[in-house]
Amino acid sequence: QVPLVESGGGLAQAGGSLRLSCAASGRTFSGYAVAWFRQAPGKERSFVAGINWTSDIRYYASSVKGRFTISRDNARNTVYLQMNSLNIEDTAVYYCAVERAASMVHIDSGRYDYWGQGTQVTVSS
Repeated sequence: QVPLVESGGGLAQAGGSLRLSCAASGRTFSGYAVAWFRQAPGKERSFVAGINWTSDIRYYASSVKGRFTISRDNARNTVYLQMNSLNIEDTAVYYCAVERAASMVHIDSGRYDYWGQGTQVTVSS
């Protein structure tokens, strides 16, 4: 098991910014790819951004590319999602997920082995 703890969610105004964090509690992210997914009310969970262990592969959903940035600090076992230029459509519960022994980033949620509990992001107009 890799307990994941997300933080940083909350309320932001449209055009504003938030930074989400995903920390591995008591474990290391060594060799794992990490991704962020989100789920809005009434919608399916969808891929937002992902990063591989060495950070040389980062992949973004088209809806967030250019606005969101994923990064990781392996020494701190933490992955970040910097979200800028937020809009109302970004409102969702955001989940971080880990895929073991993955050198690539996958957008299929079924590939991921461990999930966090989710953090709510609400963007107001």
